[in-house]
Amino acid sequence: MQSIKEIFKIGNGPSSSHTMGPKFAAERFKRENPGAEKFRVTLYGSLAATGRGHLTDKAIIDVLKPASVEFVWKPKVARESHTNPLVFDVLSPDGSPIASKRFYSVGGGTIIADGEKVDAKPVYKQKNMNEILKWCHENGQPVWKYVVDVEGEDVFKHLGEVWKAMKESLARGLDTEGVLPGGIKLERKARSYYYKAKRNDQASQKTGLLSAYALAVSEENASGGIVVTAPTCGSCGVIPSVLKILQETYNFSDDDILKALATAGHFGNVIKANASISGAEVGCQGEIGSACSMAAAAAAQLLGGTVYQVEYAAEMAMEHHLGLTCDPVMGLVQIPCIERNVFAAARALTCAEYALFSDGRHRISFDEVIETMRLTGHDLKSSYRETAQGGLAKLGEFNHTPRIRHCGQNAQKNKRV
Repeated sequence: MQSIKEIFKIGNGPSSSHTMGPKFAAERFKRENPGAEKFRVTLYGSLAATGRGHLTDKAIIDVLKPASVEFVWKPKVARESHTNPLVFDVLSPDGSPIASKRFYSVGGGTIIADGEKVDAKPVYKQKNMNEILKWCHENGQPVWKYVVDVEGEDVFKHLGEVWKAMKESLARGLDTEGVLPGGIKLERKARSYYYKAKRNDQASQKTGLLSAYALAVSEENASGGIVVTAPTCGSCGVIPSVLKILQETYNFSDDDILKALATAGHFGNVIKANASISGAEVGCQGEIGSACSMAAAAAAQLLGGTVYQVEYAAEMAMEHHLGLTCDPVMGLVQIPCIERNVFAAARALTCAEYALFSDGRHRISFDEVIETMRLTGHDLKSSYRETAQGGLAKLGEFNHTPRIRHCGQNAQKNKRV
């Protein structure tokens, strides 16, 4: 497994695999080919199917300019290595390729070139959560201590920057009104939810604020703003909203939050190493499910849970997202993505609180549910893996004017005669 710094990356939304990853690939290819004046970029599979909605072409053009860039879109052609391949070519004046390189965007903004492996330089010796729990038990330490033991105290410097960026994206989201870019014309809701929550009684205020915080970060992401992959852009609203509401409710220090982030990051690390965090590879269970799992682990730790209760919270959070499809309407990270961040944040807190009522013992381990997620994701039809060809994404074929359905009318229509 790599450093948890690879889980938490700061950059532009709306997608870590479709925007941030291709941008990093373009930067690398440009460094390797200085002075090139003409490029061709071929996008395959999911990258091609939803690339325009995810601003993939814009992210690449911004890096390669002032050079000219020609795009080739091949949504029905994928590669066995991964569902998000892209090929960069340097072209001569007559259009023939001079240099070429294939990359894979494997989720969370991580890019690997053909022939490379994600864990080419592993940082962690332990490979799964059972091995990590054994270390924690033998050393009498929490998961965040394991992270520091391996990566050193310097990891907190990165996590400090991550927490700062998370809070800034949340604040921008709460302060911004208007309509999100793209054909859906979806109105931002975070600011409205925030002020409504502030007017509510204490019992419902926590739910309202949690929703507003998750909306704020997710809407910033959908607008192409700066966010933190947690573990992806599409799921970036879950962890910040959970940590923010817990800090406000219980007055946790920023040091407490950074330790919780270390724990969350490592659970995400295990998921990425043993399954996937890419919606194009395993569906939205790999993005929202992973974010919920990470947030549940962080929350359980903050609320005083043992390492076994923390692991249980993370396991439950993923278990109840198994099979979740990635079906963004019009290829935009808006519907159902934004609301999924809200409900995953609420579920993360529920899982943490539920785990704390237990002694941490349970039948299905975190490692087992992650393996199940991997197998389930590979069983999903490609139309449910970020291609915008199935599920809710098929609504992209229709008008997006808000509709109000009246149960009485529907019941009358469906009444047997």
